[in-house]
Amino acid sequence: MHISVSTIAAFALTLTMAASAAQAGETLDRVHKTGVVVDALVNDYPPFAFINDKNELDGFDIDVAKAFAEKLGVKLKLESPGWETIVGGKWAGRWDVGITSTTPTEDRAKVLNFPVIYYSVPAVLVVNSQEQSIKSVADISGKRVGVGSGSSYEAYVNRNFTIPGQPAIEFPFHDVQVVPGDETVNFQNLALGAGVRLDAIVASLGTAKGQIDATGKLKVLGDPLFAEPNAIVTDKGDPEWDAEVKRVVGELKAEGKLATISNKWFGVDITKNVD
Repeated sequence: MHISVSTIAAFALTLTMAASAAQAGETLDRVHKTGVVVDALVNDYPPFAFINDKNELDGFDIDVAKAFAEKLGVKLKLESPGWETIVGGKWAGRWDVGITSTTPTEDRAKVLNFPVIYYSVPAVLVVNSQEQSIKSVADISGKRVGVGSGSSYEAYVNRNFTIPGQPAIEFPFHDVQVVPGDETVNFQNLALGAGVRLDAIVASLGTAKGQIDATGKLKVLGDPLFAEPNAIVTDKGDPEWDAEVKRVVGELKAEGKLATISNKWFGVDITKNVD
């Protein structure tokens, strides 16, 4: 049988489109088939996600994930593979979504998608209540500044932080002695005294507020450093799933569910100024 070149080309194009369509809906199909959505998150970032005194995962991100799964009509499975693993991409179907307070950056966008921003919170400078030598962020030059390992705050104090689509961030300091580590441990060290182990910390206002209330020995210094949008993340290659994630989160916001969760944890709505 003779088949024309044009027919072969058309058939090949059809197969390619079909394969793309199958790939595009792979995650959503899997979630519906299993009845479970798997959320990858960190578990040591209070009050966003942490293990409470009942040895259960708790926090703002946990409640958002629960609402997300409920809206999808499926069960929620939480996994904590580690921050570097999550933001490294190439999930290979191990996780469906990452509701884990992730700031979009140019480097992360190379391996992950950010289908929707779900809250925005200021980044702030925190010092010990007895601190005298640091008057503003400009004074952290040469100081020991604690940050979460691999966080946007680490990139900020290293002066190599940009947020796609946002104005350029100013860095009025230099040669900071960056001390990356677990944020809870950093705050505990700063609470020991001004300059004892750390001179300052850069963190989110939400995290700082919780630690300030818990220790009674810390304070926020000066104005917010930058406004940090936080997105729900997905792996590359599934635009249909990205659209579904955006739709579900949009409905949760429109219904006031995100605002309710935010007010529960922070007393204010950190979700209101995002689209």
